Amino acid sequence: MTWQEELASLVGDTGITYSADAAVAEEEERDAGDTGGRVLGKGYFRVYEDGAGPEESLKEQVTGFVVATGEMLRDLGRGFWDVAQQSLERVGETYVGKKVRGHWDAVLRRLEFMNEYLPEDRDPVHAWPIVITVFLLALLVLRVNNGNETSVEAPKKLYVSPPSASRIQLLDGRYMAYQEKGVLAERARFFMIAPHAFLSSRLAGIPGIKESLLEEFGVRLITYDLPGFGESDPHPVRNLNSSAMDMLHLANALGVTDKFWVVGYSGGAMHAWAAVHYIPDRLAGAAMFAPMSNPYDSSLNKEEIHKTWDEWTMKRRLMYVLARRFPSLLPYFYRRSFLSGECGQPEKWLSLSLGKKDKSLLEEPVFREFWEKDAGESVRQGDAKPFVEEALLQVSNWGFCLADLQVQNQHQGKGLLPWLKSLYGRVEHEQAGFLGPIHVWQGMDDHVVPPSMTKFIRRMIPGATVHRLLGEGHFSYFCFCDDCHRQIFSTLFGNPRGPLSTKLEVDRSPSEQHMEDIASHDCTEQE
Repeated sequence: MTWQEELASLVGDTGITYSADAAVAEEEERDAGDTGGRVLGKGYFRVYEDGAGPEESLKEQVTGFVVATGEMLRDLGRGFWDVAQQSLERVGETYVGKKVRGHWDAVLRRLEFMNEYLPEDRDPVHAWPIVITVFLLALLVLRVNNGNETSVEAPKKLYVSPPSASRIQLLDGRYMAYQEKGVLAERARFFMIAPHAFLSSRLAGIPGIKESLLEEFGVRLITYDLPGFGESDPHPVRNLNSSAMDMLHLANALGVTDKFWVVGYSGGAMHAWAAVHYIPDRLAGAAMFAPMSNPYDSSLNKEEIHKTWDEWTMKRRLMYVLARRFPSLLPYFYRRSFLSGECGQPEKWLSLSLGKKDKSLLEEPVFREFWEKDAGESVRQGDAKPFVEEALLQVSNWGFCLADLQVQNQHQGKGLLPWLKSLYGRVEHEQAGFLGPIHVWQGMDDHVVPPSMTKFIRRMIPGATVHRLLGEGHFSYFCFCDDCHRQIFSTLFGNPRGPLSTKLEVDRSPSEQHMEDIASHDCTEQE
């Protein structure tokens, strides 16, 4: 009797029917499980080595990973949405929420008429975000298509010409690049030295000045690159004193034995003021065009400070604040603008707000050519350090005040008695500082260096002669204006007399000629 028959008899005794085929299938499945296999069919199964499960393909693994990641992100998004909803429910109870909610409800009431264009079965709260999103995507697609159909002009690059400047070696071993225009040194009646402004170089000088005008007045114009600009070597630790000394060494090296005029234009006037203070005995005079002064000068009163800052652009104020408080951030802004290698607009790079007349000058091809060449020469070395140093000099302690340039010292001794005598009697006075002429040209509506700054200069230097320009700014007066240049030279030098005819001819100023005429007249009367 087999075991199947015995099992059937037992089942029969209990009243439970049991199929022999089912028992066989169960036994086969149990045996297959014990051997680590799986039944493939009746009486067939596959055994996996070492009890390992079935191997999944790479496609199945990637699909499972993507599905699991999607489920996690979905749950995470639902969590964020629940948190946002709970947070927004409480915002309406705050003070700010109540104020904003009133304005928001007013705006929604005004825009309710747009809901009429939606289908009746659409909720505006859900429909409008979809409409706006689709609209933005359509604009993006149109912009991409337009960009493919039309060619976009690439930004113009600054051109840096090969090195070609004349250079001299200074006492400390540095080399300074310079440029000369006008008559020869031995025939010059007047010498002019012009330090350049912030984003400029020796190529600027007096932009657009003609050689014929320099010849007519007998002028030799000398310009040079500040340390680190153009082809001049950087200075390890420069200040305004070293700037004046560089100018003095340049004049001596180029054979300027007589006194010379210094020209200060915009930011370059800072170096001209330094020459007036540190080497006054070598200067014949100073010509300033919208000259800058230290915006943090302690001599500025509150009214002058407020007017000066109000007349500047927001970007210009930001640059001054960064130079004063956070100079380490300046290289970032410089590298994104003029040190990027691209050719940009002067008013944007220098943070200028120009009038109509000045803007029209910037559109002239002759000025654009000059500007691109001058700016490219300025950034030749590609280093932000000299520009940061120049910005720091503008807002740091200059070492002198403009009021120190022209002062009067009273030789009355010390003590109470000499002081009382000075109040009730005549006391001998002796002028000290710079005694030469200082001419200042300023536009009526100038935003490069605002008129309030020029008023401050006039208050500090009462002897300065201020020329108010009828135009909107000094920019179009100083650059590429033949008539303006002639007016400037006539103001400084009088009538044109041309260059010296011989080396023995001595140039005399009008005051010296006047004194000589008086002396000869006295001698004639005595005879």
